[in-house]
Amino acid sequence: MPARPVPSSPQVLAEPIGGGGVLTEPRPTPAAVTRPTPVPVGRAYLRMVLVLGALVALGPLTIDTYLPALPTLADELGATEPQVQFTLTGIMLGLGLGQLVLGPVSDAVGRRRVMLSGIAAHASMSVLAAFAPSIEVLTAVRVGQGISGAAVAVTAMAVVRDLFTGRRAAGLLSHLTLVIGVAPILAPSLGSLLLQLTGWRGIFVALALVAAVLFVVALRGMDETLPVARRRPARIGATLRTYAGLLRDQTFVGLVLLAGLMFSALFAYVAGSSFVLQEYYGLDEQQFGILFGVNAAGLIVATQVNPFLLRRWEPQHILTAGVGLGMVATTALLVAALTEAPLVLVLVPLWFVMFAVGLSFPNTPALALSRHGEAAGSAAALLGAVQFGLASVITPLTGLVSTGSAVGMAVVMTGAVWLGAVVLLVLVRPSRITAEQGEVTGLASAGAH
Repeated sequence: MPARPVPSSPQVLAEPIGGGGVLTEPRPTPAAVTRPTPVPVGRAYLRMVLVLGALVALGPLTIDTYLPALPTLADELGATEPQVQFTLTGIMLGLGLGQLVLGPVSDAVGRRRVMLSGIAAHASMSVLAAFAPSIEVLTAVRVGQGISGAAVAVTAMAVVRDLFTGRRAAGLLSHLTLVIGVAPILAPSLGSLLLQLTGWRGIFVALALVAAVLFVVALRGMDETLPVARRRPARIGATLRTYAGLLRDQTFVGLVLLAGLMFSALFAYVAGSSFVLQEYYGLDEQQFGILFGVNAAGLIVATQVNPFLLRRWEPQHILTAGVGLGMVATTALLVAALTEAPLVLVLVPLWFVMFAVGLSFPNTPALALSRHGEAAGSAAALLGAVQFGLASVITPLTGLVSTGSAVGMAVVMTGAVWLGAVVLLVLVRPSRITAEQGEVTGLASAGAH
């Protein structure tokens, strides 16, 4: 992939500040310690966006394609609604735990090797899922799917941090989400078609074939972005010390928790929407696929508006606005659910919840990972583990508190977003990030003179 080398003179490193936080890019550094990773531009940049987007779309496809099949799957395997939703919990649990292990591994052996291994394992798990004889076996296999998918998720995020930080990282993540966002729109419709043609087991066969194609895409189109000189030994003690250092950064921890809570709001919708829209509001599988795609479009629109917003505002300001919008939208959704309002009065606030989540998705990880570029794999792993870990705990609540209407889904989504707002104000403190950035600029300017 043609690339432009990073200029050596302005390259900077992060240094600790009081309270365990980290200032990003506070001072120029000698050429001997500059980061040698090439930065793609032009066609190389576009190619990287498309390849990474295709690869990380494997996760949404794995989760969303079989959503229309959940009621059918429950009937065929003799499972309850909470048991079926635990198959979603299983993949999210695997995605979370897998990233904690595979993130540091990618810091040690490089991104490409971990990514290719994960895709190959995912294909194998998909074949096993197609032949699962019971809901318990299917849930266990979904955990395996999650662990293998974690390899793709964590390395993709680390690749972004290997190459970019700050606004440029948020911009790249916005472009990636456009590619990723096609998956939630197409996946339920694809699942509905496969369900009619082959049954729910055929959905997992199709996922195995998709993974095989993506393996070839990664093999041919994904270069290594972590030079040998920047790799870190994958020892348990060193890994634990790295995680301990990350957890001492209060702002980083707050951003990680906020990302997890906004992600949980999304997956409460993912887990509950098929039952709410199909069983309570009486939509068929095709209608559900269309409406699921319309709501997914809210997330996509937000991520594509985000690069334009970044030209004027910092990521922390956009993130704050997104959380505020999410608070208003989830409250409106809860009121509509409690009053048993018509479907349209449920769908409108749902769309704006997805829009709010879309504003948080690029900016939260960009802010978090920019603070710890020296351990991008581990930082991305902790971010992903908390996202999927929280979602795996919160998502089953959607089924457990279900009242046969939209109330259970709305309660969980509202609680997650409002708790995220508390984390934003108490731990993240966007004004503190702005102050740190101002101090960074001052230090860099002083170093330049």
